[in-house]
Amino acid sequence: MSATVVGGVTITHPEREVFGEGGPTKGEVAAYYEAVAPWMLPELRDRPLSVVRCPQGATGQCFFQKHHADSLGPDVKAVTLEEKDGEAAEYIYVDDVRGVLELVQMNTLEFHPWGSRIDAPDQPDRLIFDLDPASGVAWKAVVAGAREIRERLAAHGLESFVRSSGGKGLHVVAPIRRGPSWVQVKAFCETLADELVADKPRAYIAEASKAKREGMIFIDWLRNTRGATSVTGWSLRARPGAPVAMPLHWDEIARLKTGGAFDLKRALKRAKGLEADPWEGVATLKQKLP
Repeated sequence: MSATVVGGVTITHPEREVFGEGGPTKGEVAAYYEAVAPWMLPELRDRPLSVVRCPQGATGQCFFQKHHADSLGPDVKAVTLEEKDGEAAEYIYVDDVRGVLELVQMNTLEFHPWGSRIDAPDQPDRLIFDLDPASGVAWKAVVAGAREIRERLAAHGLESFVRSSGGKGLHVVAPIRRGPSWVQVKAFCETLADELVADKPRAYIAEASKAKREGMIFIDWLRNTRGATSVTGWSLRARPGAPVAMPLHWDEIARLKTGGAFDLKRALKRAKGLEADPWEGVATLKQKLP
């Protein structure tokens, strides 16, 4: 069995093409995550985590995993959380690059953290709005939607950050001080999305109905609930071309053509050339939920 060592972690079958023929290999995926870890870990560390594992690669059957298993690796940690049914279960979290790479060894391609941390899972510390355009919606409309959410959050005294989703859209993220419950955070986000829809009912929809979404942008506020996750910055997506969810400066989004504009190679080049985090301050802003 072929193997290589990346960041102190043994990666088996590093030559296997995990994004289809001619695409990045498992070894290249591991090397990518090792390289971007300094930028990725601040958003990922110490949060309950769901991962997308693809044993046959991105073109095969993939599945979400949120529960811990010893087989994932010694640096993949477990935190005990209460499930919806009241039962306790062990969830995954990581706090260093070795944990990330051990998950890659177990065929993980995507990383989706909670909006709260392991020490206070019932106290969210960020708001997330996912702009998901229907096919045919122009990119400039997605950019306009993200800017509109930014303005509405700013009107409530909240500074926000933006990333490309690695798919078709953008995510707008606002950090908040811990304290409010998931119920309060969800209610605030739902109200903001509904106000946007009320003002521009032909541009936006705030319910997860694909039948009604044609020609519009779905403002997905449903990620602001306990147990919901959102893809982290710098995570690959298990999609053709190995796209990446990329943290951006606000002035960058208009220069993109799609939410999947960064692939593994372009993301790696960006990581090597970055002098400062585009989301600098996201972890230290002391903002109160209105």
